[in-house]
Amino acid sequence: MTVDPQRIAHMTRNEADMAFKKRVQTIFEWVPPRDEDVILDCACGRGFYLNMYRHVSACRLVGLELDGAIIRKAQHNVGHLPDLLLVQGNIYALPFPDDYFDGVILSEILEHVEDDVAALREVRRVLKPGGVCAITVPNANYPFLWDPINWTLERLFGVHIARGPLAGIWANHVRLYRREQLRAAVETAGLAVETERTFTHYSFPFIHNLVYGLGKPLLESGLLPERFARAADRTAFDAGDGAWWNPIRWGIALLNFFDRPNKLDEPPERSTVNLALKARKVAE
Repeated sequence: MTVDPQRIAHMTRNEADMAFKKRVQTIFEWVPPRDEDVILDCACGRGFYLNMYRHVSACRLVGLELDGAIIRKAQHNVGHLPDLLLVQGNIYALPFPDDYFDGVILSEILEHVEDDVAALREVRRVLKPGGVCAITVPNANYPFLWDPINWTLERLFGVHIARGPLAGIWANHVRLYRREQLRAAVETAGLAVETERTFTHYSFPFIHNLVYGLGKPLLESGLLPERFARAADRTAFDAGDGAWWNPIRWGIALLNFFDRPNKLDEPPERSTVNLALKARKVAE
């Protein structure tokens, strides 16, 4: 089942991370939510993809997450939804049988694991023959404005900030990826590369720090006034967006303005926030 792009736009209309919007479009294109399918989100984080998939389809959904505190947030966000299972587990030893899933979402995960090939081999094991894995990772060739602090530190001193509010694109990451590096890991794990793309070149200055270093902690702490938090809510797709004068709405409109020139598939040599790859388990 192909999801109408307007529906995807509606679900992501309160999204401040423009690269996340492109990731959602890509994931839905490569792992379409057919009602008869079983789809794994690995790792599911707070359950944003699961929430969107359930909103538009009746497919069976499984979310796996290692961090106990995070999976409790996912339970709060999506645990009440039907035909949706949340499991605490490790990507190196997925608690599922061989050839089980029709599709696997692997979005912003591989950069966190020490052995990406071992993780991908385990994902391949649980995929059905012919099944698809949609992968997104941060691009080592990222735009200056997305994270000016780390961009400058890397080029002048060969270092980066990986922890704290100034971590930017490197936040808690083992690595960023070059296009050929991601492809090599996928192929070494025994998956076939079908499609690659790269997206989000233009951005508001320091947007990663603003959204994840400042905005996300404020939202999750409950310190934002309710009308502000509602306008920034990623989970309530059909709730109102608040009054036109709400500053959160104006902020999102400003970010959307900077995002307008971006394409879903930029030229390979252009600096972008994300690399994406569609991989398939070829039937033996």
